[in-house]
Formats: sequence, C-alpha cells, structure tokens
Amino acid sequence: MSRLLIILGLILVIIGLIFPWLTKLGLGRLPGDIAIERENFHFYFPITTSILISLILTLLFWLFRR
Repeated sequence: MSRLLIILGLILVIIGLIFPWLTKLGLGRLPGDIAIERENFHFYFPITTSILISLILTLLFWLFRR
C-alpha cells in the first residue's frame, strides 16, 4: 500500500511539473472547459480536459495491461 501511495504521489508531482507545457499546447483551454473571470474572482474548471486525459490514461492502462 505504501509503495502505491508513493508512486501516485510521484505521478502527481510529475504532472504538476509538466502542466505548464501542456497549457502551451492548448490542453487546458479546450472548448467545454468552464472559465469564469470577474474583477476579483477567477474560477476555472477543466471538465473537457479532464475527460480527455481520463480517456487517454484509460487507453494506455488498457494497452499495458494486455
């Protein structure tokens, strides 16, 4: 269990470090992502980006499992 948590933590750190480069590719401002910007308030919910990443990871895990 501890090995799994360490691996998941490392994956999250890597994703966090790679995220600025992914936004330059347009991944993060796709149509369907909710972005509300007001004077003193910014809200961003990347629903389309999350679905796309989920589909890609599901496909990769499915391929590596076989």
